[in-house]
Amino acid sequence: MASYNRVVLMGNLTRDPELRYISTGTAVSEIGLAVNDRVKKGDQWVDEATFVDVTLWGRTAEVANEYLSKGSNILIEGRLKYDTWEKDGQKRSKLRVVAEKMQMVGGRSGGGGGGGNHSEGSQQSQEAPAEAPAPTMPPSDEIPF
Repeated sequence: MASYNRVVLMGNLTRDPELRYISTGTAVSEIGLAVNDRVKKGDQWVDEATFVDVTLWGRTAEVANEYLSKGSNILIEGRLKYDTWEKDGQKRSKLRVVAEKMQMVGGRSGGGGGGGNHSEGSQQSQEAPAEAPAPTMPPSDEIPF
């Protein structure tokens, strides 16, 4: 059976980006993203936040570090990655998003940069990702839904 792993999220940064470089010289940035949803509880609508850890690679990581800060509004497209490790004899795990594209939303006064679509190819190992071409939308009569 075929699989499809694609995530699109828009939200606000919960902290400033944390930029570092791995041994190959590739930039990596970890960000926290808060995504709000409105749900009805009883007779009232309530905001419910979901907090997501996101990893950015390459130039996208450097741009995020340069132009974004806590509270910045961004759109992320990427894939889910499940990490497992052991610490102090305890097995741990975490589901995160590996971003392949990042779009800053809003103006400079709102914390987001002035636009720009930054994308990176998939990152499986610690090699520098290749630039991905910008996707184009197929004609509406070719969309299967």
